[in-house]
Amino acid sequence: MTNTVLVIDDEEILAKNIAKYLMRQGYEAHIANTGEEGLKAFETFRHDLVLLDYKLSGMNGLEVLEKIRSRDANAKVILITAHGNTEIAVQAMKAGATDYLSKPLALGELKIVVEKAAGQQQLENRLSYYREKESAQSGSDALIGESAPMRALKQKIHQIIEAERAMEGEAPPAVLITGETGTGKELVARGLHFGGPRKDQSFVEINCTLLPQDLIEAELFGHEQGAFTDAKKRKLGLVEAADKGTLFLDEIGEIAASVQAKLLKLLEDHTVRRIGSIRDRKVDLRIVAATNAPLEKLIEEGRFRSDLYFRLRILQLKIPPLRERGDDILLLGNHFLDLLKKRYRKPDLRFGADAERALKAHAWPGNVRELRNVIEQAVLLAPGNSIAADQLALPHDRLLSAAPHPGQGETSTLIPSGDIPPEGIDLEEIEKELVQRALAQTSWNVTSASKLLHLTRDTLRYRIEKHQLKRD
Repeated sequence: MTNTVLVIDDEEILAKNIAKYLMRQGYEAHIANTGEEGLKAFETFRHDLVLLDYKLSGMNGLEVLEKIRSRDANAKVILITAHGNTEIAVQAMKAGATDYLSKPLALGELKIVVEKAAGQQQLENRLSYYREKESAQSGSDALIGESAPMRALKQKIHQIIEAERAMEGEAPPAVLITGETGTGKELVARGLHFGGPRKDQSFVEINCTLLPQDLIEAELFGHEQGAFTDAKKRKLGLVEAADKGTLFLDEIGEIAASVQAKLLKLLEDHTVRRIGSIRDRKVDLRIVAATNAPLEKLIEEGRFRSDLYFRLRILQLKIPPLRERGDDILLLGNHFLDLLKKRYRKPDLRFGADAERALKAHAWPGNVRELRNVIEQAVLLAPGNSIAADQLALPHDRLLSAAPHPGQGETSTLIPSGDIPPEGIDLEEIEKELVQRALAQTSWNVTSASKLLHLTRDTLRYRIEKHQLKRD
């Protein structure tokens, strides 16, 4: 794509010579001889770059610069001044000029400055494109599902976003996202960021399980040169990189105690101190944390700070497992099918009726991630235009039961008979189901239910709160 350049100079011959030179370099150049003409031309063409002389009849260059910037805050403007007039050049840079040149112009210097500004413009355009694309793919609209649990989740996300907008620049409280592996915690975190007022700022993500514990602190908070043996130079931490934006800490339960203490300080006073530094720096960011681990249990075991937990869960979002989302299974299945059949050039591919029944019957212990993987394998290997049930890589011992709600005397849908299946079972969900059944069987009499489960009343109340159980 050819960059467009507007040359605004009342010396007509010089303006024409500059334009000719730029066109030989591959640019598209336009000329204006007054500030007023230049503003009209800029309004029409929105040039990528403006070469602006300071000494113009009528408005001077600084006035034209101010009006151009008011129309487009990202406009790249190079001011041309008389030789030695550094005061004007300084004023221009403060007013938002990208660079400046002194007369008489040297063509070699002109080429360097113009190429630098044009390259910067292209980079910003590219970044803007990818940011807009990421925003479109990561907002709350990207959360696919119409089931009651998903509608409730999206409504809560909307409420959090609206509350943040009303805070007018104050740092919002942290958000804790909980849910089983594969439910889409990262997608919810992105929905909070790209759907809210910080969408044009950085979204910085760190998975706490992928870095050695001794590196997480340096990655998060940065370090000064010489802070430790391998600190050859100063490094900016991810907390500072996320300033004005969002820091997403995935698998927060895995971080070391020393990092937990620093995170608590960050949440309390919104400051960060690099390793080896003696000075705190103020930061403005939203912290979103996610975990599939029961943090309450980690607190009992002394592996997670209770004060950090309560700071993180001021706002809490629990993502429902796929098995509790009803018809969302087919909705998501068809969504992934549409994406994948385009990738593998199989436009006529569809699910057979038996495949749809199998998708709805499966318990999906791996949740949405497992669903996508199963469908991708089926699309890749499908011999015809219809995917049959036996082409879905689904085990036969993890099917959802059509039995009534727990507490009505049915066999558990989560505890398999005989040996434990190869893919394992979810102990947390089994505990939740047993608590639900005991409460339902005793009409929510906590004393009676605790006796059925051989628990103390306080322990049962803890588990009720842990699983966020409520009486119908």
